[in-house]
Amino acid sequence: MAVLVSGGAGYIGSHMVLELLDRGESVVVLDNLSTGFWWAVPKEAVFVEGDIGDQDLVARVIAQHGITEIAHFAARIVVPESVSDPLGYYLNNTVKTRSLLESAVRGGVKRIIFSSTAAVYGEPAISPVPEEIDLHPINPYGRSKLMSEWMLADAARAHGLSFIILRYFNVAGADPKGRSGQSSPNATHLIKVAGQAALGQRPGLEVFGTDYPTPDGTCIRDYIHVTDLARAHLAALDHLRSGGGSLTLNCGYGRGYSVDEVVRVVKQVSGVDFPVTYSGRRPGDPASLIARADRIRSELGWTPEHDDLEEIVRQALDWESKLKTRNAV
Repeated sequence: MAVLVSGGAGYIGSHMVLELLDRGESVVVLDNLSTGFWWAVPKEAVFVEGDIGDQDLVARVIAQHGITEIAHFAARIVVPESVSDPLGYYLNNTVKTRSLLESAVRGGVKRIIFSSTAAVYGEPAISPVPEEIDLHPINPYGRSKLMSEWMLADAARAHGLSFIILRYFNVAGADPKGRSGQSSPNATHLIKVAGQAALGQRPGLEVFGTDYPTPDGTCIRDYIHVTDLARAHLAALDHLRSGGGSLTLNCGYGRGYSVDEVVRVVKQVSGVDFPVTYSGRRPGDPASLIARADRIRSELGWTPEHDDLEEIVRQALDWESKLKTRNAV
């Protein structure tokens, strides 16, 4: 018996791998290394370099390793990029997810945890956003993920799968033990980019949009620590293993911070007053996304342990410093 983690060499997937290994699970990572890193996969996990769309490969992995569950993280996630390359996003996030689901069904896998996104909500009329609100994604990234949610639900009804869909809000921070973090040098996550600016790896930070209908005019997001998110996946896995029903749940803390507020905290924690410039809005960015986060607590018994923006920023900065040293070697 083993858990297959697709995208397990990437940011969030690697933290899930760590949490699974920490409690003695057998883990197989499948990653094509398009955005992940081989060194992010601990030696205790089995690593298979390959694509989730390669059905022959996935079939072999499921059979050889006795895969009982799949935690599916592999995806492209950059909203502006999805606007300029929608077909690439539908291929990677939707078509290949369909291939993975077919491989799972054929291989007898019965439990799947799917990495979805708050982008499925679009510009919600309610804040914080409940799971049952009508879904109107405003960019190809959100649409590609929503299509995958539909496919998973339909496949579950037809083939007896059980699943949990976790809709992430803004993931940030790094493993508190310093074992993993956001490692892509070209990542667009705000805290990552601000940290690079604070460490002198960028000339400064560009803020997109100052005229949103928010108190300071910049976008508001609900930031969740990556370790809390990984542990939400563990709770989801336990729920399914105990016979619990399929669920769709928000992953967030239920409160938001504006871009300007986050920048102030990064400057405060780092002690560096890095340059900030302001530009127009980016395509596909909603003004505010805050989770209504009570359902995941009641359904899974999940309790966050790192709900503190300064802690999130500090650990992200620590990882960025460690990564800078690693890349210099």
